[in-house]
Amino acid sequence: MSFRRLSTERVYTGRLLKIDRDRVELPNGRATDLEMVRHPGAAAIVPFVSDDDILMVRQFRYATAGFILEVPAGTLNPDEPPDACALREIEEEVGHRAGRLTKIGAVYTTPGFTDEIIHLYVARDLVPVAQRLDHDEVLTVERLPFRRALEMIRDGGIVDAKSICALTLARDLAAG
Repeated sequence: MSFRRLSTERVYTGRLLKIDRDRVELPNGRATDLEMVRHPGAAAIVPFVSDDDILMVRQFRYATAGFILEVPAGTLNPDEPPDACALREIEEEVGHRAGRLTKIGAVYTTPGFTDEIIHLYVARDLVPVAQRLDHDEVLTVERLPFRRALEMIRDGGIVDAKSICALTLARDLAAG
């Protein structure tokens, strides 16, 4: 069974997102209108500064009305490969260059209404460099034990989905 997009109407174009209203024939043969948020994709990274410690960012997020603890992440630039985005974001957000980068997975953030996919990585062999935050980034870098970050998932201290996925997959990589 497959689907067919019958038509698309662009209803919004913003700096980052585009919103389309698609007329779709579903795999069951029925037609419906679906709203889709189009996103260029992103990369998120668990940067290990030692075998035991990682860097995270406490970042202001307007949607949450405050600061939340996250792994560093950022949006792909046009035609930018996800691994290049990951390397760029580590430097920009936490002020470190990665010597090794390992892809650990990818996740659709909310497949009910967006095509956003976030590529997940572990970075090692970090070397300090100058931090270069974007004008709209308000964050502090926090170093914490990897084990503590995993505990914070369970106790509600980390609620960001991409961070939970990345940290969990990094744990599985380390255990495996």
